[in-house]
Amino acid sequence: MTRLSFDARELRDLALAWLALGVAFTFFHERVTITTIGAVVASRGFLLALAVSLLTAGVGFLLHELAHKVVAVHYDQVAAFRADYGLLALAVLGGLAGFLFAAPGAVVHRGRLTPRQSGLIALAGPVTNLALAAVFALAAFGSGLGWRGVTINLLLAGFNMLPVGPLDGNTVREWNTYVYLAVAVPSVLLAAAALYV
Repeated sequence: MTRLSFDARELRDLALAWLALGVAFTFFHERVTITTIGAVVASRGFLLALAVSLLTAGVGFLLHELAHKVVAVHYDQVAAFRADYGLLALAVLGGLAGFLFAAPGAVVHRGRLTPRQSGLIALAGPVTNLALAAVFALAAFGSGLGWRGVTINLLLAGFNMLPVGPLDGNTVREWNTYVYLAVAVPSVLLAAAALYV
């Protein structure tokens, strides 16, 4: 059976993806622009805002990817997270431009898989975000950090369950339409609600 392990490259990729996404979400949330970046980064509130982003968006992305890896390793896959540095740079620049496109990289794995195993590996990420949203919801009353964690994790789950391209939802739908609908419908509805609440 394959063991869960991390090499130096994977640990570096995870750390840099976590940090880059934290910065991107901070720039976006604080409405930082090219012209205001110096003043904002030098301000006292920047580090607090960055910490909030790292604990909400950063943790949501990190645990999403690690969930894929854990399930892949369970199915005897050789699996590792690989950051996409071009997309991470785009995320940071997007945060400065006032939009977010966050695709930090992906867990790559090799080995033989059944459609069910592929579907379960894909499902692990969005289900982890739903679980994190529930955890953040427990802390949400009276807490901006909690509400941010709920919102971001619901958006991550809903987006990733869309049945298009390389997104998790497409893999799950190809395996089992009923499982896909059971997870995707509430995920997308909750994500839509999170945008408006």
